[in-house]
Amino acid sequence: MHLSEFDYELPKELIAQEPLERRDASRMLVVDRAAETWNESTFTSFPELVRAGDVVVINNTRVFPARLLGQRDTSGGRVEVMLLREVETSVWEALVRPGHRMNKGARVRFGDSSLRAEVIASSTGGVRTLKFSGEKPLDALIDEVGQTPLPPYIKRLGGSSEADKERYQTMFARERGAIAAPTAGLHFTPTIMKALHDRGARIAEITLHVGYGTFEPVRVDQIEEHQVAAEFFSISEAAAAMINDARAAGGRVVAIGTTTTRALESAAGADGIINPGKGATELTIKPGYKFRAVDALLTNFHLPRSSLLILLSAFAGRELVLNVYRDAVKARFRFYSYGDCMFVI
Repeated sequence: MHLSEFDYELPKELIAQEPLERRDASRMLVVDRAAETWNESTFTSFPELVRAGDVVVINNTRVFPARLLGQRDTSGGRVEVMLLREVETSVWEALVRPGHRMNKGARVRFGDSSLRAEVIASSTGGVRTLKFSGEKPLDALIDEVGQTPLPPYIKRLGGSSEADKERYQTMFARERGAIAAPTAGLHFTPTIMKALHDRGARIAEITLHVGYGTFEPVRVDQIEEHQVAAEFFSISEAAAAMINDARAAGGRVVAIGTTTTRALESAAGADGIINPGKGATELTIKPGYKFRAVDALLTNFHLPRSSLLILLSAFAGRELVLNVYRDAVKARFRFYSYGDCMFVI
């Protein structure tokens, strides 16, 4: 399939720049895959669509302040670093801008802290390997000088705000390691969670550290050639047992977000049984993929021509998804990370 088949027109003013005052105040489209129909609702109605015996699976990854602003040692020129992946202790792969000026041996200092880095390897696309040093543990230094790594379509003068540090985390965020939020989880509140418990649903927590692969542009014309970069995931024995027990009893697996979906499908056997464990998943879900674990999916609205839109199209059907998206544009839904959501059943 051609990448152009996963395109749609979106007015810029529909890209949500700020979160709503209340997390659970978003609008929601409920999409029925079998009937190929959809209707408008609100996220506060989400628990009513979950059945007793279903298991709602959330991603408990926590975003860390992966955006670092620094200066080159020699010239004092501004450098922006987006940490991507720790390859060994104090050594990170990162997107560096301006990348063409940051070759092997270049040195950077960050803020007024003791955090420093040296480029020890370079590759294409602005990706560099940095060796960090400092007078404190690296995580502590990153927390001191780093900023919340908001997506580039959210514009902030001077970068992310103090409010973003809290609002760009889900209420479940516990396991440090993501460079982007699992945004479907941003809508949840304690009130919603109580309503789910009252409905008789089970809640399972898993971890997938959202990495660059989740939002990296698809750079090939034929989507069959696209490979999403590996991301670390972990599913405990308790979570796997809860999910498997719910399914065996006739309950549905309700995935909160595409990242949760990727982790579950990576851990599922041919029979749909979830195997506990941890590791890196390189699973790339495209149309034609046979879902083994996920029965329903809550997700935000995704960028045109993105791997996430392709995953959603694999789950619900490309034509249905694009028709829903066009309707959402007409109805002035809010798009992307801080936007509204859809529940696909």
